Amino acid sequence: MMPSAFLNSICKCRRIFITKYILLLAHCLIIGKAQAQLPKKEVNEQAQFWTSLNTTARLSERWSVIADVHIRRNNFIKDPNFYLVRGAGQYAIKPNFTIAAGYAHMWIAPSRSDWQAFVNENRIYQQAIFVTSLGNVNLVQRIRNEQRWQQIIINDKPSGKWRFSNRIRYLIGATIPISKNKWMPKPVISNELLVHFGKPIVYNTFDQNRFFIGIRQQINKSLSFDFGYMNVYQQKFSGYQYDMNHTMRLFFYYTPDLRENLKPRHPSSAVESPD
Repeated sequence: MMPSAFLNSICKCRRIFITKYILLLAHCLIIGKAQAQLPKKEVNEQAQFWTSLNTTARLSERWSVIADVHIRRNNFIKDPNFYLVRGAGQYAIKPNFTIAAGYAHMWIAPSRSDWQAFVNENRIYQQAIFVTSLGNVNLVQRIRNEQRWQQIIINDKPSGKWRFSNRIRYLIGATIPISKNKWMPKPVISNELLVHFGKPIVYNTFDQNRFFIGIRQQINKSLSFDFGYMNVYQQKFSGYQYDMNHTMRLFFYYTPDLRENLKPRHPSSAVESPD
C-alpha cells in the first residue's frame, strides 16, 4: 500500500488543482459576460505622421540627461494628435545597462471635431534599458513604468478633475547591419506592448501595441535617424472601440558627449578645495 502521507499529498494537490480550475473558469465566465455586454467591436483606421527629437547628453562616465520632443498628427499631417516633451536623468550601472527617471507632459488633441480643448497629461516615469548583441545584430530591451494624470474634459471645458492610471511598457528592438560600412542604412524592427491599470481602467487593461519596421541611418558621430512604418493598435476606454493607426515615423537621435566641454579649460578656473 502507498504511505498515507503520500496519499494525503495527492489528495491535497488534487483539491488545489480543482479549486484553481474552478476559480479560473469563473474568472473567464465573468470576463466573457462583461465582454458580451459591450457593443460590437469598432475599429477606426487612420493615417498618421510622427516625428521626434530624442536627445541623450552624456555628462560623466555614468550620468546622462535625456530630453525628448514629439509631434504626432492625424490625416498624415493635416490635424494634430498630440505634442509631448519629456526629460529625465539617466545612470549607467554598466555600459550596456542604464536606469532613468523623469517627467513628461503631453497635450492631446480633442477626439471630437467640434471641440477645441486639448487634454493635458502629467506623467512621471522610470525605465531600464538593456543593450546586447546576437551575432552582428544589435538588440535593445526597454521596460518603462509610467504614472499618468490625464485631465478630464467635459463639454469642451476642463472639469478640474484628473484620471490616474499606471502604465507598463515593454519594448524589444533589433538593428541589423548589412554592410561593414557604418554609414550604410541598417534595417530596424521593433515591437512595444503597453498595458495599464487603475480605477478608471475597466475594459481596456490592454492599452496598445506599437510595431515598427524601417531603417536606421547615421548622419554623423552624434546624430542619426530612423524612418519607416509604425502600426499603432490602441484600445479605447470604452473597451469596444479601437484605433488602427498607420503611421509614417521619422525619429531623430542626438547623443552628444559633453564630458570634455564640462571640464575646466584652464587650471585657474577650477574651484580650490577648502582644505
